[in-house]
Amino acid sequence: MVLRMKLLLVDDHTLFRDALRQYLERAYDDIELDLAADFFEAETILSQNSNYNLVLLDFMMPGMEGLSGLKILRDKYPDLRIALMSGIAEPDDVTNAMSMGAAGYFPKTLSGKALLKAIQSVIAGEIYVPLAEDNRVLPSYYTSDKPVSESLDRDGINPKSGQTQKTVSDIKFTPREKQVLQYLMRGLPNKDIANDLGLQLVTVKLHVRGVCRKLNVENRTQAALRARELGLFRDDAL
Repeated sequence: MVLRMKLLLVDDHTLFRDALRQYLERAYDDIELDLAADFFEAETILSQNSNYNLVLLDFMMPGMEGLSGLKILRDKYPDLRIALMSGIAEPDDVTNAMSMGAAGYFPKTLSGKALLKAIQSVIAGEIYVPLAEDNRVLPSYYTSDKPVSESLDRDGINPKSGQTQKTVSDIKFTPREKQVLQYLMRGLPNKDIANDLGLQLVTVKLHVRGVCRKLNVENRTQAALRARELGLFRDDAL
């Protein structure tokens, strides 16, 4: 277990907030946990002291206005790790939050054990996004007990894959995924891709994950090799 954690929990539902506080305090021997009932109270607390290992930020509460609250905190405290919590967020909301620099996404349907693992992963510097079996972002309302992948690796992809390979004509890359794949085929790291395209690193990782899912491969190297095998970017293959 990670010790000496300092967390800020921001949620307007008193019952959920108090229950999560009690669970975390029982799970960790040494934790400093502060609470805020809405975004405005969180702003006040952070303006006085932003030295937190992690901020758990509810997606839908007074003051958030969608993802505007997240943007405000990211702009004011760029080094602060913030994870989005939600019981209603759609996959597009999560993708947008990650592109804005969120360190993780915690559906409120996560089990207690999974939540502890997620918190530890994010504090350790990883990006946490639970993924379904088809490698898509898990919706907040997902309630199945079937195991899912619970994080992205350092390249932003889910290491598990089991789909039948599609033909070239079946692969539907987005324009940005095409750009990223071309960089992967040149062997450039995510950081250089982000700099060249003017994107945040986490956004590039999400695009890499999408490319790998569509090519049915496990990592960026395999994606580049598979793209060459399929003759992509030759004679308008895409």
